[in-house]
Order: sequence, then structure tokens, then C-alpha cells
Amino acid sequence: MPRAEIDTLFDRLRHTVRTGRSLDALSPGATARLLGHDALTLCLATPRGHLELVWSDDAAGRLGPMLDDLQYTLGEGPTLDAARTGRTITEPDLTRTPIDRWPQFLPAATTTPARAVVAVPLRLGIVPAGVLTVYRIHPGPPTAQQQQATERFARAALTLLLRTSPARLLTGEHGTGLALHRAEVHQAAGVLAVQLRLPLDQALLRLRAHAYTHDLALLDVARDILTHRLHLNDGTA
Repeated sequence: MPRAEIDTLFDRLRHTVRTGRSLDALSPGATARLLGHDALTLCLATPRGHLELVWSDDAAGRLGPMLDDLQYTLGEGPTLDAARTGRTITEPDLTRTPIDRWPQFLPAATTTPARAVVAVPLRLGIVPAGVLTVYRIHPGPPTAQQQQATERFARAALTLLLRTSPARLLTGEHGTGLALHRAEVHQAAGVLAVQLRLPLDQALLRLRAHAYTHDLALLDVARDILTHRLHLNDGTA
């Protein structure tokens, strides 16, 4: 990763700060490439401790969102570990990671092009605030320069993200990928909660279980429920 590319990225960050703009002024796909990665995701922590994807790569295939949805559905993976432990998680080769680390996530992740991952926890003081996760399609650890730039960007991105109105995240008014990625999942969980007379958290678990059991993308299941193509009942996984 040439030094000039890092300087370009942080020049853009400084300009964004000076002009009072938020993270939507930057392209997540271009940011990932300038940092020396192929995909990225930025998740915010909710008051209940869940992670919500709000900014992600715009590369072909949507590799970052795909891997984040896998972790959200399966309940394990590097992003979740970084949030839980408060430590940066680095895996230089997912095909060589011991299977007992993430027994459900690893087999699914290795069917995608992703081979290396770094997950950087974000904090506001001592409070967990989210995780920036970056992926590469070639195995190998990040260079010291890549690691330093990624962690520096994570801190700056959180500052910019805090300028964004939560209402605008919900409506997806921003360009360049800044929006609540799983808004439809939560809408579908609300529908299920009413239909099955369940607490919202249990309805969300039902959605995730159905996606996992039938090897479906969580967003596809949510959209099928919202468009009435799928009906879950008390006996449906």
C-alpha cells in the first residue's frame, strides 16, 4: 500500500471534517482499497449490545455485507469477537483457522472469496461503540502500515458517523452505502412478532433460525415475509 494512497485517504477525511460533513461523504469501496483491503463493514453497537451494519463496501458481489450477514445469522465470527472482547481480531488465512474457533462461520465464509480479515473494535471511552471489519481476498497478515492505517481510520470513522442522524440511517437517505443495512430484517421481525404473538427478540431469533436451517440469506427471508411470499407459523423453524 503506497504511502501516497494513505495520505490521499486521510486528506479526504480532513476535508470531510473541515466541511462539517459525515461519513456519507466517503465511498466505502474506495476507502477499503486505499487501506489495502478488498471489502469493509462498519457496525454500530445498539443499547442492547447488538451490532448493526451501517456502512459497507460497494464492490461487486457485496462481499462485506455478505460476511456480516453470515455472522449476524450464525451468532459468531471475527466482528462479534472484536465487539465482545474489545480486542482487534486478525485472521491471516480463514482456510487455516482452527474450525473450533468459529465452527459455523468458517465453513460458510470459506465459500466466499474472503481469505483474510481484521476486525477493529470501536470505543467511546470505555463504552463499546461498534466494529470496523476489513477483508482481503488473498491470504496473509496485514502489513504494519496497513494495520496502523486501518486502526487510525476506524477512530476517525466513528467520529464522523456520530454526526449522522439516526433517522437518516433508518430511511437510507445517504449515498455511498450509509444506511441501516438490516432495516427490512427488523421490519419483518415486527411482522412476525404480531403474527405469532412473540416478543420482538424471539421473533428475530425465529427469522435467523429459518435462514440458517434453510441455508437462505437473512435479507431474502425478511423480504419474503414482508411481501407475503413466506409465512412462518408456530411449528416452523
